[in-house]
Amino acid sequence: MRILIADDNDVIRRGVAGLLSSEPDWHICGEAKNGDEALLKAPELQPDLILLDVSMPGINGLEVARLLRQDVPRLKILVMSQHDPAHLLPRVVAAGADGCVDKTYLGRDLVSSIKRIVAAD
Repeated sequence: MRILIADDNDVIRRGVAGLLSSEPDWHICGEAKNGDEALLKAPELQPDLILLDVSMPGINGLEVARLLRQDVPRLKILVMSQHDPAHLLPRVVAAGADGCVDKTYLGRDLVSSIKRIVAAD
């Protein structure tokens, strides 16, 4: 599975890439520092999954999800947020994303969250 990571924080992007490197069939195909860059890179890199920070400069993660869902319906989209996912989830789903994970618990929840949304096919 090809994964694109979009987050304005370099440390988060590196940490997420490190967490996902333990999965043998997963490959980080690219990184984006903001929503505009994510929208440019997604068609070029053709990931199977994009991880989107909800709060990025310029176009935020929810708007990126909305635009990508229109352009690439098969793309799996997982939003990452520092905010409580329970409160954010209705907005995440309305934007067309497949789920939301709390950045506070990425080490514990990210891999299982990805597996869950990929298995939902």
